[in-house]
Amino acid sequence: METAIADQTPPRISLAGKLKKNLFNGPVDIVVTTACAALFFYLLYQVIDWAFLSSVWSADEEPVCRTTDGACWSVIDARHRIIFFGLFPYEEHWRSTLACFVMVATIVASCFSVVWSALRLSVLWLLGFGAFYILMHGGLFGLTVVTPERWGGLALTLFIFAAVSLLGMPLSVVLALGRRSKLPVVARMTGLFIDFFRSLPLLTILFTAAVITPFLLPGWLQTDKLYRVIIGFAIFFACYQAENIRAGLQAIPTGQDEAGLTLGLNYWQRVSRLQLPQAFRNSLPAIVNQFVITFKETSIVTIVGFFEILASGHAAYGTGQWTPHYVEVYVFIGLIYFVFVFSLSRYGAYLERTLRVGHG
Repeated sequence: METAIADQTPPRISLAGKLKKNLFNGPVDIVVTTACAALFFYLLYQVIDWAFLSSVWSADEEPVCRTTDGACWSVIDARHRIIFFGLFPYEEHWRSTLACFVMVATIVASCFSVVWSALRLSVLWLLGFGAFYILMHGGLFGLTVVTPERWGGLALTLFIFAAVSLLGMPLSVVLALGRRSKLPVVARMTGLFIDFFRSLPLLTILFTAAVITPFLLPGWLQTDKLYRVIIGFAIFFACYQAENIRAGLQAIPTGQDEAGLTLGLNYWQRVSRLQLPQAFRNSLPAIVNQFVITFKETSIVTIVGFFEILASGHAAYGTGQWTPHYVEVYVFIGLIYFVFVFSLSRYGAYLERTLRVGHG
């Protein structure tokens, strides 16, 4: 019987064999494949020629840009400080640079399993975000105060993303547990809260937080516009993330909670030791995807008057001799977004493989 089963196993096909079968299997396939390959390499050469071979890189050579068909990266050389730092004081750019390094280091450090506990992650993010805020705002250790309306560029984008994540993740856990509460009033009120914010566009929430909220709150309760926008953004993020976590909680067999009761574990012990670790594992792809979406959605804050990296890019080419070179600026900003988003997505894929999410 074993020999018969072994004889029925299909033979392995080499890579060359697969290519021949899928791409060159007959005259029509050969013509189509050759034409597509020729078009692809032609377009690839045009991009390489525009971006590298015929491009201009130095700000001192800006007049050359007017006589070449290549990219004028001179605008990046001349205006990169605006893109990265926005309206931040020129002499204090070292603070904004160091703050970005601190925040990126915090994000990278939180990717290592050695800090995967509620206490360690909380300490890491509070220290990293605290250092980031002190460097940006000043007022301590002899640093001059730079108010939030003067923040901008990549530093502001990172600040919004980090603040929304720091506030939104704990809130999302609370909302997910509240929606699964056995108390009907708590479950229904939490569900109504989540569905209400999920039904609104993010732009509406940000506009309300930035413009309308000051008319509704007393003066002592009002904060800076940036902080109000971050709170509104964090609530929006938490409502979406709560649904991801709730899906992970629902995937846990009910017998495990009953086993925890049998062992004498109370509610919070069952939640922290049994339910949440498995919920995060079960819903890992959706959770990482929500972080990716959130990082990209930070660009929306430019609508309510903030000078984040996209608005800084517009200012970089919007004056004087650099106006014709907006394509180069947006390509550069797109590469910055690509580095962060691609890194997050690849890390999520690595976790899926490591934790065997979605495998039997």
